[in-house]
Amino acid sequence: MAKLLIFMTLVSLLPLLSCSFSSENPTDRRILVLLDDFAIKSSHSIFFKSLQTQGFELDFKLADDPKLTLQRYGQYLYDGMILFSPTIERFGGVLDLAAILDFVDSGHDLIVSADASASDLIRDIATECGVEFDEDPAAMVIDHTSYAVSETEGDHTLIASDDFIQSDAILGKKIMEAPVLFQGVGHTLNPANGLVLKVLSASPSAFSANPKSKLSTPPSLTGSAISLVSVVQARNNARILISGSLSLFSNRLLRSGVQKAGSSIRLERSGNEQFVTELSKWVFHERGHLKAVNVRHHKVGETDEPAIYRINDVVEYSVEMYEWSGTSWVPYIADDVQMQFYMMSPYVLKTLSTDQKGHYFSSFKVPDVYGVFQFKVEYNRLGYTSLSLSKQIPVRPFKHNEYERFITTAFPYYGASFSTMAGFFIFTIVYLYNK
Repeated sequence: MAKLLIFMTLVSLLPLLSCSFSSENPTDRRILVLLDDFAIKSSHSIFFKSLQTQGFELDFKLADDPKLTLQRYGQYLYDGMILFSPTIERFGGVLDLAAILDFVDSGHDLIVSADASASDLIRDIATECGVEFDEDPAAMVIDHTSYAVSETEGDHTLIASDDFIQSDAILGKKIMEAPVLFQGVGHTLNPANGLVLKVLSASPSAFSANPKSKLSTPPSLTGSAISLVSVVQARNNARILISGSLSLFSNRLLRSGVQKAGSSIRLERSGNEQFVTELSKWVFHERGHLKAVNVRHHKVGETDEPAIYRINDVVEYSVEMYEWSGTSWVPYIADDVQMQFYMMSPYVLKTLSTDQKGHYFSSFKVPDVYGVFQFKVEYNRLGYTSLSLSKQIPVRPFKHNEYERFITTAFPYYGASFSTMAGFFIFTIVYLYNK
């Protein structure tokens, strides 16, 4: 009896034991925020509050915390990371440049913010993402034409920019009504990297230089080539935001009024809050995130997916596409989704029709070529996650007993054969019986 009681007690404790020894499962909405100083948590509280309102759980830590780690038992603890530590020379714990790049390569999202005092470590992270900050460590973006009007004239490093990327997927459908205040360092995009995009650009009159010294040589970065804020969507759909200004996210600029030089209109609120809120939604896949389900193909008139097709079969292809709205999956509606029937090169290219409910479909005739084909959908649209769908299927020729008994196009040959036989018969009769 005592042994039975002990056994039942152990069984009742098994759930507790399994919980106590199981690893901490990372949530899909947990973000690690690395700071130079915990004061940034207060000075940028509005931005952090907007993320928490969206449902994200923020874990604030100092960038040099000796216990920093991104993984536990081989599993990532966070879905995204925010680096608000521009001056950090070396991360704490096991975190380093390679660990951050592996984090992104694993499909996780990243926000990197620099300023005029950005360290080599932050610059190296940006370089690996396709962004080059100005080599001069004291350089800032200066604009004597599009600066923000203030009570003190200043050095025109606080600029008001309204040159936004034209993409509803990235910045939302609501129009940016006010310029964004920016004070920091500019950068350029690596022309060899086709994945990085300018989100906020400087005006044609801007340049990058040290505001505390006179220019002795022409600045290396000038005009609209200067990017203030850029984004990257990797091939694995991980998203990265790179800003040259930490103050862009600060309460001071989010709540500041703005008046652009040359304009008599002063707006009560800058566009910073709307800009960083909408941009953070995109970075953390709250917008512009697509998925494809129920990829199917079959012969017209049938429902089962065959293992092989025959040349000249009429085939129907269909797929369902949905977009994440922030709370649920809704049908994705577009008119530019294309399907390829591919073998070495596309033999068939069809634009898919849609029922406006996320269902895309089309039918086509299998080409008169046999081999191993693929149904392929390569969907890449600005601001949206890329979709790459493929299904392999062999195509065979007609079997010997599948050809028509009499081919219509061969009737002239049939006629020639029978007319030859008839002519030979008549010739024989005439030859034999004619004296």
